[in-house]
Amino acid sequence: MFYKDGFFWGMHLIWWAIWIVALGWIFFAPSSTTYTETMEDDSATMLKIRFAKGEISKEEYERSKELLKADK
Repeated sequence: MFYKDGFFWGMHLIWWAIWIVALGWIFFAPSSTTYTETMEDDSATMLKIRFAKGEISKEEYERSKELLKADK
């Protein structure tokens, strides 16, 4: 439809441009946190939760906390 008048190609190119921008934004947009930051936060949080529940002693908590800091 409207192939001879050129409307089809214009709309076709617009849709391709929209898809390319959308996919580029999804796959190449920078994120605010990195994987290592997330891992460090998770392990420190899990350690705090275990200490709060009483699963580990204060000495174990302090030793594990120092080990996590040393790995950075």
